[in-house]
Amino acid sequence: MKFMHRRKWLGRVLIGTVLFINVQCALLFFLQPRIYVPGFELEGGMGIVYVRGIGLLFLMWNVPYFVAVLDPMKYRVSLYEATVMQTIGLVGETLLLLSLPVGHQALHNTVRRFILFDAVGLILLLLTVWVTRVTNECGKPIVSSS
Repeated sequence: MKFMHRRKWLGRVLIGTVLFINVQCALLFFLQPRIYVPGFELEGGMGIVYVRGIGLLFLMWNVPYFVAVLDPMKYRVSLYEATVMQTIGLVGETLLLLSLPVGHQALHNTVRRFILFDAVGLILLLLTVWVTRVTNECGKPIVSSS
């Protein structure tokens, strides 16, 4: 039982790390958008609104992460949803980077940072899925027959 408790807490720490960084990024985009506007090759009031909108989306996307961090073993579906969302982000950003025209260095750099950010997050979430899997006393995964 102690082993299961440790795995649950390790899972919480891993998900919590991703959640903390995601929410921090979301809040910075929302509260200090002027800093990030140039990275999207935008300017002025419209650029500020755009970056704030991205910050709001980041917050919305973190709902499954928050649920999963409460108990990654009990709320597996939220953990799986967060993992799929992270994967979609990484794949989508990679496709975006490949489609960007030459010469937009600021935008290239911004997308590369998102790719790195989501790749690290995905690794942590996949590690959480593995660490919090349900096993018997011998450490063998329990496979549901239903």
